[in-house]
Amino acid sequence: MTDAAPPRKRRILRTATVTGTERLTPDLVRVHLRGDDLRALEPSDHTDRYVKLLFPPAGADYRWPFDPDELRESRPREQWPVTRTYTIRSLDIERGEMAIDFVVHGDEGLAGPWAEAAQPGDGIGFHGPGSGWGPDPSADHHLLVGDESAAPAIAAALDALPADARASVYLEVADAASHIPLPDLPGAEVIWVHRDDYAGSYGTGLAAVVRAAGLPDGDLAVFVHGNADMIKDLRRYLFVEQGVPRDRVSISGYWRTGQDEDAWQAGKRSFVAAMEQEQDGRAAQR
Repeated sequence: MTDAAPPRKRRILRTATVTGTERLTPDLVRVHLRGDDLRALEPSDHTDRYVKLLFPPAGADYRWPFDPDELRESRPREQWPVTRTYTIRSLDIERGEMAIDFVVHGDEGLAGPWAEAAQPGDGIGFHGPGSGWGPDPSADHHLLVGDESAAPAIAAALDALPADARASVYLEVADAASHIPLPDLPGAEVIWVHRDDYAGSYGTGLAAVVRAAGLPDGDLAVFVHGNADMIKDLRRYLFVEQGVPRDRVSISGYWRTGQDEDAWQAGKRSFVAAMEQEQDGRAAQR
């Protein structure tokens, strides 16, 4: 007789209600949400806080509100709710308000169409938030690099930095019409990288521009998040070629070209393991 597997731990299900939306750029929509569950969250100095929003899969016969655990227990896997991870642009716990930015491409995907169609009073469920990084106010210089998926965390970091902080911000967007509103920090230089200058390729131009600029002087605090292939290139640059201390860097792939979140999360561990084996082996040979 074998022991039964322990029951699956139920994650806390939180809810929020849409209060309004803003079109920030041709392909970026900010959704404002409010709810009592937001007032119950713990404060944090981290600026990369994220939530896992819950959506019915394509073709599902149910809509929010739903109990994701009950559906996982009663339905086949293809009918389970799916999660999409989004960084919080702003969170006011006292007021119970949160803003999230969504890249939208017409009917493509689940989260983008939901955000584009969202109306005041619409509800959504989520797990989290989680987080892992915040700017170090004692650093001489902050290097902040990412695409649209990382822009909310970068903007939140600029919000949190002291007024006299110095930062180099590299942001990749589709084109000149897609610049994202950012906080005005006097000591921050913002470099926009347009994908239409690189045949629409994700991450290629961003990595090239960061490399060409070189690293700022002094003690660095580095945040590099976004497309996984860009991450692979800049991880090599930072750790192998430039020898930046690893405890001064937050670097992670939020997504990968040609994959939805489910596919990327399923293969992310293998991707990271292969990247680390290749690059760290080269570093040891230097």
